Amino acid sequence: MELPTPTDLRQRRNDLGLTQSELANRADVSQPLIARIEGGDVDPRLSTLRRIVNALQEAESDVIKAADLMHEAVVSVAPDDPVSKAAHRMEQEAYSQLAVIQDGIPVGSISQSELVHLEEEHRDEPVSEHMAESFPTVSKDATLDEISNLLEHYKAVMITEAGQTVGIITEADLAARLS
Repeated sequence: MELPTPTDLRQRRNDLGLTQSELANRADVSQPLIARIEGGDVDPRLSTLRRIVNALQEAESDVIKAADLMHEAVVSVAPDDPVSKAAHRMEQEAYSQLAVIQDGIPVGSISQSELVHLEEEHRDEPVSEHMAESFPTVSKDATLDEISNLLEHYKAVMITEAGQTVGIITEADLAARLS
């Protein structure tokens, strides 16, 4: 078993957004002891180190990841689908936007606001001629904070694994999770 160094402990605590006091409370030790361990001033007993590591592991399991929020079934259209198909799918699913996916890879997005202004004669044109940029992509390990930041600027976030789309998260998913 490889024991974490003081630097490892501090880095892991910071990555989780915990203060020394919060970690101390979770591990049932004092904050000054956490500070001394992280500073390398003291070698903790194995039982103390175990409590600290367990507290960090518990805190990690509290972190909400993209995999916890995403919908695996992504309603989408292909770039060569007619615009009328995108409009029908949005109406059918009651969505205001759709991902445009080609061979599992997100390549764009299309929304009702883009379709509203189209004349009837353009309804048979391919989605690719009217789509906007793709929604941003993140991995399944992306945190709630990262996703929230992206959703402030985009209508959805695509979850990809090895370049392939495996899920989607929208503002509504985030609101439902937080309520």
